[in-house]
Order: sequence, then structure tokens, then C-alpha cells
Amino acid sequence: MTADVGAQIRKGVVEYCALGILSREPMYGWRLSEELVERGMIASIGTLYPVLGRLKDRGLITSYAGESGSGPVRKYYKLTPAGEAELSEFRRQWEPFTRSVQDIVAGDDA
Repeated sequence: MTADVGAQIRKGVVEYCALGILSREPMYGWRLSEELVERGMIASIGTLYPVLGRLKDRGLITSYAGESGSGPVRKYYKLTPAGEAELSEFRRQWEPFTRSVQDIVAGDDA
């Protein structure tokens, strides 16, 4: 896969991946970035903050100050009800979409 194609695919889904991770539990930015970096969705933590800003601007996530257990207070992010609804709709559409793409690009004439 060329870098350009991979970058475009990641760009299209990274916000939903962040929502998916945050749907499991509220999380501070550094930890969320580590999850996304490990999965190859973003390059670094610097890539995450514009994503979080867009999600916050759209009302899909909110932030709050929380105890870290070790060190200073951290900024945690969590889904809003609108974020939960957006993620639910994405999940509903994702499987049929990826199945259609796979059928089209597989090259099988079955």
C-alpha cells in the first residue's frame, strides 16, 4: 500500500477510532495517543490534538480535569451522548461499507 493511500484511509477513520477507544473508558490525551500510535492510526501525540479539537468542536467529546494517581492533574476526554450516537451510526455503516469495498477491490469474478 502506498503511503498516500494509507494516509487517506487513516484520515477518514481516525476520529471514529478515537471515539471507539473513548467509548470503553475516559482517557487522558497521552494514553489515547499511545493507543492510536500502537495501532498505526496516528504518527505521534501531536497528531492527536487537532483530532480531539475537531471532536470537541462537534460536541462529540468533552474534557475534564482528573487525578492522575501519580503527578499533576490530567485532562481526560470522554464521549458525550452525541459522540455515542455518532459512533453507533459509524458502527452501523462500517461493516457493510468495508464489505462492499472488499468485494470491489478483491478482483474476484465470482
